[in-house]
Amino acid sequence: MENINIPLIEKKLNTKKGLLALLSKEPISPERAVRYVDYEKKLEKLQVELIKLQTWAINNDERIIVIFEGRDAAGKGGAIRRITERINPRHMRIVALNKPTEDEQTQWYFQRYVRQLPKAGEMVFFDRSWYNRAVVEPVNGFCTQEEYNIFMNQVNDFERMITESGIYLVKIYMSISKKEQEKRFADIKNNPLKQWKMTPVDEKAQELWDDYTTYKKAMFSKTNTEGAPWKVIRANRKTDARINAINYILKRIPYDKDIEV
Repeated sequence: MENINIPLIEKKLNTKKGLLALLSKEPISPERAVRYVDYEKKLEKLQVELIKLQTWAINNDERIIVIFEGRDAAGKGGAIRRITERINPRHMRIVALNKPTEDEQTQWYFQRYVRQLPKAGEMVFFDRSWYNRAVVEPVNGFCTQEEYNIFMNQVNDFERMITESGIYLVKIYMSISKKEQEKRFADIKNNPLKQWKMTPVDEKAQELWDDYTTYKKAMFSKTNTEGAPWKVIRANRKTDARINAINYILKRIPYDKDIEV
């Protein structure tokens, strides 16, 4: 702990949040606890900005979509929870669709996502989106090669229509290492409160890691457009990933930073 302000560390730890962070994990680590206290302070400030962003959207009838994609166990859901926990729930939705119904399988692929697009003054957060067809579905054999090709040929036009209609579209990809994914899967399996998160698709994620990488690269190559670019967030450390994701959303949308909330 060389070159570290010891009195400042003691001040941070001598708080309710500091003590909880210090005692929450074994072995006790003051450095980790200080990082968490700093994270909580940064998060609180950014959540105020998110409230300003939402207030601006409501007042101006703006429509906002934020897409979260990434490897299984990359922390997409956790990031969305931190982003939405302080904003007005009446003007936002979190969308995490189940697999298509029999009727939906007969429809245009994008049709069920069109139904989820935001109304005036609303923010919609997709915990996985239409990009299932770019990576998850072809890797796991849930779509045909023809269906995949059609999607890849249509997706940029679909997003262009969204943005040209005045909807803000933010695309975030949460990236973790293979080792970190393995570690998180082990934690999920060993925690009774998290075991519901593990799906058959998750079970094969490590085995199919290279296939996911191939399709992910193809997705970025095709769909990282000027009008709807991807932002890759390094997510091995969840707290840093959440802060970086919020910062990117605030950067992408030109909200009124001086608005009163």
